[in-house]
Formats: sequence, C-alpha cells, structure tokens
Amino acid sequence: MEIKRFIKLALEEDLGEGDHTSLSTISEHQEGKANLLVKDDGVISGLNVAKAIFKEVDENLKFTCTSKDGEEVHSGQILFHVEGKIRSILLAERLVLNCMQRMSGIATTTKKYVDAIAETNAKVMDTRKTTPLLRFLEKEAVKTGGGLNHRFGLYDMILIKDNHVDSAGGIHAALEHAKKYLTEKNISIPIEIETRNLIEVKEAVDSGIPDRIMFDNFSPELIQQAVKLVNGRTKTEASGGINLDNIRNYALAGIDYISVGALTHSVKSLDLSLKIVK
Repeated sequence: MEIKRFIKLALEEDLGEGDHTSLSTISEHQEGKANLLVKDDGVISGLNVAKAIFKEVDENLKFTCTSKDGEEVHSGQILFHVEGKIRSILLAERLVLNCMQRMSGIATTTKKYVDAIAETNAKVMDTRKTTPLLRFLEKEAVKTGGGLNHRFGLYDMILIKDNHVDSAGGIHAALEHAKKYLTEKNISIPIEIETRNLIEVKEAVDSGIPDRIMFDNFSPELIQQAVKLVNGRTKTEASGGINLDNIRNYALAGIDYISVGALTHSVKSLDLSLKIVK
C-alpha cells in the first residue's frame, strides 16, 4: 500500500489537470514501445518500482524486464521494454526515471562502501538522513547495494543521542529512563546510545542496558580502544566523519557496524533514459 500511495501522490503532483504536451501531439490510440537505456556504469535499483508505476498509470501496459535489482549494469545496456499507449508511457516516464536514477545512485554508492570493507567483519549501514517521504525507497536501495538498514524511524529503536544524554542528565540516567519506559509501556525495541569519549563508553557498557553503543566521531585508533573496552558485551557502531578513503581503517579497528549518512544524503544519480523506439 505504501508504494501505491506514493505513486498516486507523485503522479498527481506531476499531472495536475493533464499532460497537455502529450494530449496535443499524440493520438489517444497510438501505441508504441520504449526501452530503458543505461548511460552510466553502476548498480541498478528500482525495477520493481518502475513496474508498479507503469501498472498504476495503465494496467494494459506490457512491462518486460531483462535485468534485476542489485545487478551491475553498464552504459549502453537496455534494462526493460514497455509497450502500449504512448501517452501512458510518457505519463509514467519522469516518475520512473526520477525513482530509478535516485535509487540506483544510492545502490551504486552503497556497493562502493561495502566493497571497501570486504573481508572484514564490519557491516555498512544507512541513517535517517533521507529525503522526506522517500525513505522507504532509499533504504530499499541501500539493501540493493549490499548495505544494511539502521532504524527506519523514531518508533522502531531507542537511539539516545548527545542531546538526549545532556537533557536527561548523563549516560546512566538516560539509559535508566529508556529501560524504565520500555518496561512500563511493554514495548520491545532495541536501545542504542551515542557516546563521545571513552568515559561515556565505559559508563554505557557497565550499565548492561544498551543493545548497541555508537562511537560518534571517534578516530580509528580511539575505536580500537573503545572496542577493547566493550569487550564483546554489546554490539558497536562507528559514525561521523567516515568516507570511502577511511572506512576500511574503521572496519579493521574491530567495529560491528559503520553508519554512513552519505549513502543517502549526497549521492550522484545514475544516468538513465527512457526512449521511444521509432
């Protein structure tokens, strides 16, 4: 239902009172075929979304896919064909391209990060730094690229960050409040806490409460010390200042998870084009 609601709203935004260009230049009954052409090398994502968009626009359109999400694609490759009324194909065109280009850019970027820490025990994760209302698509693209999803929203994990810690009166107080809240509300979700130094790490791990401790803006060298301090008593996560140039150093420091906001907030879309076959 989420994808159907998204498509409906996106089409309404684009269509308004009508596609006057197609209405004025193309016959109502004119049919044809279009191909999706890849113009970049990368990892494709969003093929199922494209299929759903075409189906929502016109259930009589015939969609034939020659690839699948998660595959590496190359410039010049054709990924799918769509056949039927040309007006319908062109109505869906921009929404299909916008979604697939964005999702494929995210998947491509994610795979680069995943490949950079291959043969280590660390896993790449996304964050909530996503486009409003497009989070479900962007997080799906991260998975397509081989990454893992962090919490989806504010409701599926307690993530105690620096502002929460300072407002609650410290690491121990924040954790105790969170544990009590979950007990009283009979809610079963994980607790993670962000730490800023080794003192906070020790306080967090000694409490025995968090399911995961985040080391925020730690250097790889400091990560090694923090991981040793935790000593396997809970899962660990590195975040802040991590990029393709240094992510392997963080992975080799012994961390379990590495969260990277850049997977979704600053990626280059993959260049794709939908072309009517003459």
